[in-house]
Amino acid sequence: MATTEEVKGWLTGRLPKEWFAGAPEIRMDEDEIWVIGTLPEVQGSGGADAVKAAREGAIQRFREGTRDERVKIADEARQRFGKNLAWGAKVGDQTALFTHMAVPVMTRLRLPERELLDTLVRSGVARSRSHALAWCVRLVAKNESSWITELKEALSKVGDVRSQGPLN
Repeated sequence: MATTEEVKGWLTGRLPKEWFAGAPEIRMDEDEIWVIGTLPEVQGSGGADAVKAAREGAIQRFREGTRDERVKIADEARQRFGKNLAWGAKVGDQTALFTHMAVPVMTRLRLPERELLDTLVRSGVARSRSHALAWCVRLVAKNESSWITELKEALSKVGDVRSQGPLN
């Protein structure tokens, strides 16, 4: 299984240098690799709505103008790493993801957890139990982001130490 560092290294050598302002953000799990690149800031004439529209236009221009090459790189990455590659672009505070997956996750919940999900559905906050569970996960990610970041860093250190062990 490829490491994030291996994927970052390969993409650094493979991606056209002119696509992004700096190195893209790379995220991955067992199913998918995300490549989110920062595009140069654009100026909209007018207020905040014009700036937002200009940023959306820049992201759309990148998406359409690089489609064939992105598909080719994604195919190569799938062969090399055995994972789908999803693309995204950001300008300023606006980010758009294209071709990313929504992977089903199975879980067993007891009555109190199901009641909570059903309350979210009945109240119209969520369309289904699945949507309600995804909403809850996003809420935890938002409200506990510093703790989650600390946990990820600790797991990364465990992986580093494990890779230096006697079985490698």
